[in-house]
Amino acid sequence: MTKKKILIADDDNDILEVTGIILEGYGGYEIEVVNRGEALLELCEPFPDLILLDLWLSGHHGKDICRRLKADNATSHIPVIIFSANRELRQIASSCGADDFLAKPFQMDELLAKVGEWVG
Repeated sequence: MTKKKILIADDDNDILEVTGIILEGYGGYEIEVVNRGEALLELCEPFPDLILLDLWLSGHHGKDICRRLKADNATSHIPVIIFSANRELRQIASSCGADDFLAKPFQMDELLAKVGEWVG
């Protein structure tokens, strides 16, 4: 069985490392990480099964990236979970077309459950 591929986008390398370890080690997912918004705007096949997108990326705002991904026929099918410590996260995620959101800081079980809802 092929592992589900999760793309994690955050400009905080510690978040990338810890989140990647949790999802790969405990969730059994294949992980790809990016720390620049440009990498998501240049996304090409094979596409990930899910994108975890930080709201604040160097050079780009996560909500703008999400809007672009959802507006592109090639990537609109990919579930996007916005994650951030922003108190308005629910509204921001809804306004940019994100499929879901996850508030930082989050617990390991929360992360695994949220990702599992979208990719199984």
